[in-house]
Amino acid sequence: MGERCCAALVRLLVLQAAWALSGGQVRYSVPEEAKAGTVVGRLAQDLGLEAGEAEARRLRLVAQGRRASVEVSGASGALLVSSRLDREELCGKSAPCALRLEVLLERPLRVFHVQLEVTDINDNAPVFPAARKNLSIAESSLPGSRFPLESASDADIGANAQLTYTLSPSEHFSLDLQKMEEDGESLFLVLRKSLDRETIPVHRLVLTATDGGRPSLTGTMELVISVLDANDNAPQFNQSVYKVQLPENAEQGTLVIKLNATDLDEGSNSNISYSLENQFPQDGKGVFGIDRKSGEIRLRSRLDFEDVSLYRLQVDATDQGNPPLSGHCKVVLEVLDVNDNAPEVWVTSLSVPVAEDASVGTVVALLSVSDRDSGENGRVRCWVWPASPFGLEATFLGSYSLVLREALDRERVSEYEVEVRAEDGGAPALRARRGLRVPVLDVNDNAPLFAQAVYTVLARENNAAGAELARLWARDPDEAANGRVSYSVWDGGLGVGVGGAAGSSSSSGGMGWRPASSYVSVDAESGRLWALQPLDYEELQVLQFEVRAVDAGEPALSGNATVQLFVLDENDNAPALLPAAGSAAEAAAAALAGAGSESGTLWAWAAWGAPAGQVVAKIRAVDADSGYNAWLRYELCEPQGGKGPFRVGLYSGEVSTARALDEADGPRQRLLIVVRDHGEPARSATATLSVSLLEAAEAALAAGSSAASSSSAVSRSAAGAELGPGAASAATNVWLVVAICAVSSLFLLAVVLYGASRWAPRAAVLSGPGPTTLVCASEVGSWSYSQRHSRSLCVADGAAKSDLMVFSPNFPPPPPGPAAKDTQPEPSALLDTCFWRIVMVDSDGFDSVDERLP
Repeated sequence: MGERCCAALVRLLVLQAAWALSGGQVRYSVPEEAKAGTVVGRLAQDLGLEAGEAEARRLRLVAQGRRASVEVSGASGALLVSSRLDREELCGKSAPCALRLEVLLERPLRVFHVQLEVTDINDNAPVFPAARKNLSIAESSLPGSRFPLESASDADIGANAQLTYTLSPSEHFSLDLQKMEEDGESLFLVLRKSLDRETIPVHRLVLTATDGGRPSLTGTMELVISVLDANDNAPQFNQSVYKVQLPENAEQGTLVIKLNATDLDEGSNSNISYSLENQFPQDGKGVFGIDRKSGEIRLRSRLDFEDVSLYRLQVDATDQGNPPLSGHCKVVLEVLDVNDNAPEVWVTSLSVPVAEDASVGTVVALLSVSDRDSGENGRVRCWVWPASPFGLEATFLGSYSLVLREALDRERVSEYEVEVRAEDGGAPALRARRGLRVPVLDVNDNAPLFAQAVYTVLARENNAAGAELARLWARDPDEAANGRVSYSVWDGGLGVGVGGAAGSSSSSGGMGWRPASSYVSVDAESGRLWALQPLDYEELQVLQFEVRAVDAGEPALSGNATVQLFVLDENDNAPALLPAAGSAAEAAAAALAGAGSESGTLWAWAAWGAPAGQVVAKIRAVDADSGYNAWLRYELCEPQGGKGPFRVGLYSGEVSTARALDEADGPRQRLLIVVRDHGEPARSATATLSVSLLEAAEAALAAGSSAASSSSAVSRSAAGAELGPGAASAATNVWLVVAICAVSSLFLLAVVLYGASRWAPRAAVLSGPGPTTLVCASEVGSWSYSQRHSRSLCVADGAAKSDLMVFSPNFPPPPPGPAAKDTQPEPSALLDTCFWRIVMVDSDGFDSVDERLP
């Protein structure tokens, strides 16, 4: 075994030596991209190994840093392709591409060098540095300009790497390939025709490289040629004139229009800024504003159709090229009318005040009506409110006349507040109004009118001269001088009655008729009625007259009122004792009494033994006042603690015996009789009666003398003496005759007065229109009085006196103003003092009184 190994080792060394002597390498050639398993060469055989020896001696390749992509088959000893061979990967552009392999053979160990040449095939197409090449060429470049291009590369070598170039058809570009020994080849893109960016902004060409292999392979590159812009185009608007409509009530900031100008250039040459250059009208420059970048025109201030209805704007669009170029357009803005203006009403002429007697159709005012809007918005309708008494008449467009349609009455309406209203035809409609103050000028067409047709005035007698009696007031609805009233007492046809309310002859005789102006006067301005002199009820009870009110108009108008002045009685007269009926009877009584006549003393006689109740004498008295003031009562003043033999009737004044007379009463009784009225304060008179006590024969003689003297007298004395029992029968007959005569006279007088009041003409004092005359016997109040209710009752020797009265309330309406309280009493006070007074009269005077409250 050892020998065998040594022999092999020797043999190997010999082979190695022989291999080295013969060049020491085995050379093979294989094309690239040969398939795996391809036999490159029979390495074992080429190394001189016997069959089976390669496997036995473990013939194998030794790697030398890179993958050889070949292997030795252990069974056959052939060199096979184990993986893909890529010459370009193994050798790149080196030529030739030889791989040095080491083959190791054991037993003995020997190393052989094998050179494997990988031959090139055309398996790589030409490759450009990039699939796309972007070029920028200014459109202003001249034809013939050259632009270098990068050549393509081919990983193959030799003819497979020989490249030719072609360019896609283009009228603007061509290729130029220059081959130089030092620098190799250079490829240029040549401009054959001027560029226009606006026509073709980008040229897209395909550059093709073809190698020399068979079949040939090609590589392409896209040439994207961007034409660099030159500022040779001005900005352009798509319209030269833009027309826009905008309502006048558009808000500030409203977009009017957005303009868009285009510039065919690019870059800064196409950057456009907008500006407003000219505006019409000139004062509308601040109305609009434009955004320099976006071209938006917006409203900066409010529009007003009535001021400017059309705007013309010139807009410039300027690029940023060098030099900059500009484009222009015009914007015509039409402002649409909106009903934003209310009608306006102006008074061009006003004729006031208007006389209240102005005729219908009188022009009061001239008006001008306008509306700044147009169309239906400016069409105005006018009317007057309230509708009467004025109306509108159109004179011409926009002008109206305010005319009188109805008659005026200043006293009803002294001033009119008139509204002229206007409404336009817009939607919604706008309205306006103009107020007119139309005063009515007064015309003297109203006469003064008293508040009452008849004034009833109550005045106390003995009033001071100048005392105010009443205030009269007449209303004149006119104004100024036409309504200024002056008052006066009018005496035409009227007068006063003196000495009795019935209009009969006065006992005072000679005063007769006197005008009312001698008693009263009226203040011309205030209407104050005042007395010129003190009034005397005993002289004048009723005064009727007229007061005239005259205005100061032209012509003057007047009105009348009747004033009935009633004088109220005051207790200003004391009772008066009537004188004796006859001086003979008085003297006889004094002679029988055995005494002389005393001044102021009344005489009477009585017989001894006269029974109680026998009338001795009758005191007669009269009071010039009336009513309670004239109602008399009689009182006997007796010494304190004593009770005399006589008494006096309280209201009759009859002195009669209180008891039977005896001698203890003495020959003469002196009686003091006080006569008082019922006034406040009461007034009185004193009568002294001297009664002589006689024997029966003396009393009969005195009665005869008294009867003889009294037969010639019409009535007996109020304080006579009456005979005793012997003359009673004769005295009674005389009384009966007197009573019958008095009653007959009373009835006859009543009939005469009734006929006179019914058919006779009315006296001035109690005549004239109006309600019944007023008379009052009370201190306050007003009472209806009629002559038909009054009867004059007469006594034999006294004055006629009307003491039968019927009273009924009559309250006229009070005149306006504060003077009402001066002329009208309170009704409660009137009712408190109303009474009936009936006086029955006999031949000796007052016989009885009946007083009844209602």
